[in-house]
Amino acid sequence: MYIVVGLGNPEPKYFKTYHNVGFMVLDKLASKIGVNFNKKGFKGVYATCEIQGEKVILLKPQTYMNLSGNSVSEIVKFFKVPLNNVIVCYDDVDVNVGSVRIRLKGSAGSHNGMKSIVASLSNTDFPRVRVGIKSVHPIGDMIDYVLSDIRKDDINLVNTAIDKAVDACYEYINGKNLENIMNKYNG
Repeated sequence: MYIVVGLGNPEPKYFKTYHNVGFMVLDKLASKIGVNFNKKGFKGVYATCEIQGEKVILLKPQTYMNLSGNSVSEIVKFFKVPLNNVIVCYDDVDVNVGSVRIRLKGSAGSHNGMKSIVASLSNTDFPRVRVGIKSVHPIGDMIDYVLSDIRKDDINLVNTAIDKAVDACYEYINGKNLENIMNKYNG
């Protein structure tokens, strides 16, 4: 079993913001697979499906970014999913817009959603797909930037990165080696 988590904020005013790129990855992955987020529970909305005989849960926590760990830890504990089968997709201001960085494990960095997940799981050993949102333009206040709508001149780059993130998640669930996926998509 796999759980793919996308981080974001649930209110409509955040739907097109940089900070909701994780939700955008999950929406695109759900569309690719042909499922809808029609279930509520574990402090989130989720969809279930099978990929190559593996049960997969796509989870969008509805706790707001800073409490994402509450949702993730509940579902991981309930289904007893090993952490190497929990993939977290989120925005990263340290990665250039349009790029993706996939890691097997690591620190939460400055991302509050990841800090919450790491604290709730008491572990950093789970794969993550970081979608770059680092702009070539001056950012100014970080909170204002991540909660702003994606700039017109960034949207194509962000969409390219979302496509890469979706493909990377899909390949990992299909049994491809994570190091091979990292070599293919990190760049």
